[in-house]
Amino acid sequence: MKLKESNELKQSGLKNTKHRNDVFELIKKSEQPVSAEYIFSELNKNNCPINLSTVYRILDTLCLSDLVTKINIDTENKNLYEYNCMAHRHYMVCLGCDKILTVKNCPLQDYEKQLIDETDFVITGHKLVMYGYCPQCKQQQNN
Repeated sequence: MKLKESNELKQSGLKNTKHRNDVFELIKKSEQPVSAEYIFSELNKNNCPINLSTVYRILDTLCLSDLVTKINIDTENKNLYEYNCMAHRHYMVCLGCDKILTVKNCPLQDYEKQLIDETDFVITGHKLVMYGYCPQCKQQQNN
């Protein structure tokens, strides 16, 4: 699996190693948050042998450099990682197939402003995860 070299690693002051670059590019290309185990499996499947412990070390480094964001979704019971596009995201998680869908717009911005006005509370961030069933799993349940 030959991936292009990332300038973002260099710009963040990180040494651009093959494994670090492979992990980072895999996360960037993913449409949903991924686990360390998924990264390990995908890289090994694509002839990029890497140890799971190395994947975890790289993920820690990428998180510390703010290139990758670590999230925890209750149904997974493990951390997931996604490219830090400098915009927060919210998720819908299917309880049937564990598919994770990203909510494109933040439905909480107006409510957050209202809470600040009402309480004078300094809000530094928020997370929203909705659980339910995707159309495919809903269809299977109805059959």
